[in-house]
Amino acid sequence: MNLYTWDELKHFVDHCSRCGLCRTRKRPVMGRGDLKSKIMLIAEAPGRVEDEQGIPFVGRSGQVLDELLESIGLSREQIYITNINKCHPPGNRDPESEEQEACMPYLKYETALIRPRIMVCLGRIAACRVIRSDFRITREHGQWTERKGFFLTGVYHPSALLRDPSKMEETKEDFLRIREKLDTFL
Repeated sequence: MNLYTWDELKHFVDHCSRCGLCRTRKRPVMGRGDLKSKIMLIAEAPGRVEDEQGIPFVGRSGQVLDELLESIGLSREQIYITNINKCHPPGNRDPESEEQEACMPYLKYETALIRPRIMVCLGRIAACRVIRSDFRITREHGQWTERKGFFLTGVYHPSALLRDPSKMEETKEDFLRIREKLDTFL
């Protein structure tokens, strides 16, 4: 694999027209955080606020994510967070499979450049795309899968916790297990 530099990858994403989402986006949203982090969080696509600012997880879901990270002694500066899709789907709909497929090379390059040991999928769509196509978030959240030297898990998306706060305690438990796994690599 011929790796691009971080700046080259960002340039490709900023000018991407691989799918129709490029026509409706305001700003593509590249991942952010520690480029040497052992942990990468992956969600499905930017929301409306992220589309306006070009930064992942800056809306209400981002506040929930910050709370979860803080509960295990981490901050955004210590992790890397990204999305499968780099453009906001209109009406905040789920990204279609063709749109996800168009962005997968960018996620693969991000992963190759960052080289995390742990990948946490935020929500069903990311888990189904990254871990396994039939992943069931309600039954399998917090469980680990190892593949090619990566440890993968899926947890509820922070926006799901906004809709159903009763899932917050089990998500905090999942984050504690994530912290325990991370500590084995530090």
